Amino acid sequence: MALREQWAETAMGLVVLALAGSFLTYSLSVGGVSTKRGNYEISAKFGEAGSLAPGAAVSVAGVKVGTVSQVTLEPKTYLAVAKLSIDPSVKLPADSTAKITSDGLLGGAHIAIAPGASLEDLKPGGEIENTQGAVDIFGLIGSVIRPQGGGSSDTGTGAATPSASQPAESY
Repeated sequence: MALREQWAETAMGLVVLALAGSFLTYSLSVGGVSTKRGNYEISAKFGEAGSLAPGAAVSVAGVKVGTVSQVTLEPKTYLAVAKLSIDPSVKLPADSTAKITSDGLLGGAHIAIAPGASLEDLKPGGEIENTQGAVDIFGLIGSVIRPQGGGSSDTGTGAATPSASQPAESY
């Protein structure tokens, strides 16, 4: 009886390990982690990186062609430098444009590349010169809700009542 229980525990352990292995394989394949080597690296500099992080997708025409491998700050220019790992089968024209776009209102960010018309391709280690940084959506919404315009005649007292010399506005 003890031998049967021990065999059942061993079989259950093997089943759990097999399920864990298959789940790991599935999650790596769906998550875009590639075991294929030979990707080439290019870089792009942005004025605003937003929520761009390593592992973010790099796409051309909505098709994933690589990932962001590193995001750093260039100390002299204070620009965000993104290193992009691109599939070797994708040849990008030298005058391509890279743009940081949002995955959704509250989602992460990825880089969308618009191919240029140059006959020369970006070489490994090259840089995309034409870039557009991330847009701060919450900053834009805040500026619409609370405009910071200078047209106010508020004297700093906090009172918003019109003076006696100004006529009342009619609607």
